[in-house]
Amino acid sequence: MVRILVLDDMPDAVKLIMRILREDGREIVGFTEEEEALDYARTNPVDLAILEIKLKKISGVEVLEELKKITPSMRAIMLTGYPTLETAQTSLKLGAAEYCVKPIDNEELEEKVAKVLEN
Repeated sequence: MVRILVLDDMPDAVKLIMRILREDGREIVGFTEEEEALDYARTNPVDLAILEIKLKKISGVEVLEELKKITPSMRAIMLTGYPTLETAQTSLKLGAAEYCVKPIDNEELEEKVAKVLEN
């Protein structure tokens, strides 16, 4: 079973992403707090993380860096409503496979998740 971790500081965004991606064969866990997501990943293998870049305490890029230390093979998709070249480049350098701009398009997100999980 594929395990997907979703982290966004907005509860409604977490719920939306979880609803879009709900499918047989996927376990989706959602978080609005960075430390809770990291704690979960320390005790549960995560195949894919979907991370908002702008969070409350630390950035999604920093969360990605920590998650990659925990599970180097984990894949990631970064989300942002405020795209910049710098955050895109840093995210990709740290191993993010995709970068999505909000508002989230259901089909685009599903396609990117399927593509990332295939590779």
